[in-house]
Amino acid sequence: MTLTATLPRVEAWRVPAAAIGYIRPVPPTLEERFVAGDEAALKEAFELHAPLIIGLCRRLVGSEAEDLAQQVFVASWNSRERFDPTKGSLKSWMAGIARFKSIDHLRAAGRRPQTGGGEPQDMGEIQAENGRITDRMVLTEALSGLSEERRTVVELAFYGDMTHAEISEKLSMPLGTVKSHVRRGLEALRAELGVSHDRQS
Repeated sequence: MTLTATLPRVEAWRVPAAAIGYIRPVPPTLEERFVAGDEAALKEAFELHAPLIIGLCRRLVGSEAEDLAQQVFVASWNSRERFDPTKGSLKSWMAGIARFKSIDHLRAAGRRPQTGGGEPQDMGEIQAENGRITDRMVLTEALSGLSEERRTVVELAFYGDMTHAEISEKLSMPLGTVKSHVRRGLEALRAELGVSHDRQS
């Protein structure tokens, strides 16, 4: 008797006909649901991003921050079809709206904030300063979303002005890992900052 004759017969495994061509659907992202007009996505976006937007508005216009933040969310919702998730995050897009809404708000109120030397700023200076504030706050939040190790590497590279080799030596980390962290960290930051400078409604 041969060995093969003693083995149990195994039926060939078959994929059910109904399963052929079936791919499990990927749930839509928050951004996709927001653009599609899902009101639950608006509520979720508010819960996620209100702290940043209100904080940013407070820096930009002071005591009227909550009113301005509400305008930002209303404007975001009303112009949601303009948001392109491939160009940046929803959070960054809303921050860009907050930036421009703050300029409109200051113009409408006839306010001209004072510089440290007591001289009124013109609107060009105000817009530039609001842009810097917006970028700093969005960047800070984006950095907080990175892993601790990746954030440390990115901060050393850009705030500490260190080379990859210097970071590798300082952290006792392989040079390839440092380069990978910098590259992927930058990709994440670009995704956050990508649309914050575009003029929004």
